[in-house]
Amino acid sequence: MQKVSSLGTKLIIMEKLEHIGIAVRSLDKANDVFSKLLGALHYKTEVVESEGVRTSFFQLGGVKLEFLEATREDSPIAKFIEKRGEGIHHLAFEVSDLKQSIEQCRQKGFELINDTPKAGADNKMICFLHPKSTAGVLVELCQEIDAISSSSH
Repeated sequence: MQKVSSLGTKLIIMEKLEHIGIAVRSLDKANDVFSKLLGALHYKTEVVESEGVRTSFFQLGGVKLEFLEATREDSPIAKFIEKRGEGIHHLAFEVSDLKQSIEQCRQKGFELINDTPKAGADNKMICFLHPKSTAGVLVELCQEIDAISSSSH
């Protein structure tokens, strides 16, 4: 079901904050620090070759923390750390229909980093919105790959 603003325009439906992405120099060190801090172990480590990152995930309540370590010098995470240092890299929002959300963002004037969905970590298809158009925050839209597959049949 589409939500409509008081101005009569369709709203981009973001189901929830899915995860917070945090850029780190050492994934092993971050896993150790946050295991001690949270009192829990990370539940998954994964390499996303196309993005040049190795990731790990912690679950905290209904939100995940995704730690990202560059696997090559030309990856977006390596460039981010070189420019800004370690820290929060992006906010990821789960959407109910990624392709529709991408189109709505385009129509509303948001600048897309990638025009079509691509495979990300944790069984997700993803798309990023450029921080120039989102008040300086890198925003990721994501949808479970299984949800996309089942909705296209």
